Amino acid sequence: MKQMIIEGNNILSGNIEIGGAKNSAVALIPAAILASGESTIKNVPNISDRDALIDILELLNCNVKIKDNELTIDSTNLNNKVIDNSYSSRLRASYYFMGALLGRQKNVEIYIPGGCNIGSRPIDMHIDGFKALGVKVEIEGDKYILSADKLVGTDIYLRFQSVGATINIMLASVLAEGKTIIHNAAKEAEINNIANFLNNMGAKITGAGTDEITIIGVETLHGAEISVLPDRIEAGTYLILGALCGTNLTIKNIIPEHLESLTTKLKEMGSNLIINKDSISISKVSELKAINIKTLVYPGIPTDIGQPMSVLLTQSTGTSLFEETIWENRMGHVPSLNKMGANIQVNGMSAIIKGPTKLKGCDVIATDLRGGAALVIAGLIAEGITTITDVEHILRGYENITEKLTNVGAKIELKEI
Repeated sequence: MKQMIIEGNNILSGNIEIGGAKNSAVALIPAAILASGESTIKNVPNISDRDALIDILELLNCNVKIKDNELTIDSTNLNNKVIDNSYSSRLRASYYFMGALLGRQKNVEIYIPGGCNIGSRPIDMHIDGFKALGVKVEIEGDKYILSADKLVGTDIYLRFQSVGATINIMLASVLAEGKTIIHNAAKEAEINNIANFLNNMGAKITGAGTDEITIIGVETLHGAEISVLPDRIEAGTYLILGALCGTNLTIKNIIPEHLESLTTKLKEMGSNLIINKDSISISKVSELKAINIKTLVYPGIPTDIGQPMSVLLTQSTGTSLFEETIWENRMGHVPSLNKMGANIQVNGMSAIIKGPTKLKGCDVIATDLRGGAALVIAGLIAEGITTITDVEHILRGYENITEKLTNVGAKIELKEI
């Protein structure tokens, strides 16, 4: 078990380089097995979710090589095995092996995926999409058994713009017979990244980034290369930190267009931002205005940035409303923030936040990935020492977080306990 110890109330200045997007990398890695051959994925973030996916690849007899942030995957000798709970429970994205193995082998046995406890997180839209393609679904306890004689393209309508369901259906349908159209598809930038990789492999996908994606099935796919796009959630987390304690803190290697919903809100609060072609510089201002935020599907405020944003609202003058619309358990970090001195009242999936309040360091627990990131931000602006336990949640999604923050002036340490 690891623990993060933070000495707060320091000014952060300098450059933070953003790594590859977690939410893209965790789908690109399983996607590589759709090709019988070698594929290379560049700019892969060094996070524990990556390592969990590599373990599944090796279980399936794939040859995996890592050099810096480059991952080479050779699935020529793929051996389809049951992905049991010891593998699948380590991360939510293990479910992408459902779509990838269905596409490649027409069958998969996998236990219920894991991930953060931020809500019920059903995968019924994934399963309904697979069924529409001709997949037979059996459930034995916690194990899904999915099989098909063949996959046949069809029209699939998603009741909600789910990123996971959109990607999983894409993975399953690229080798299906005929045409598949995903209606009400998710439009996140990560969808484009996955579609580009699949097209590089020989797939025929159009419309990625819109709410209607068309896939024309092909017979085979070959190995290809792709680079993981920059992580907009990591970038957003550090931008929020810069608004609280930055002096010319520059967030580099980003795509500013992917952050517009956040930067628009930061400007509304009165933050000082300088937006360049592939970087944003931000400095703390004397007073931030209270605002209301509501998480939405892309291009709205991402659900993954809501919890870090709630810390910023504790330092804003007035009353703010934080409304979560995607996952019902996004308020797990609030008791820890209130313990540190915040004034937050939770009502279901909404929170009323009054500020500014002084935060004081204490012992807190990371309940999930983005809630953990919120506690890191809180610790960095608090007086005294903050100790965060269960930081494994944080390490699932933030590459070299202690090193990156130390390099810009933070006093933060990761310890084994």
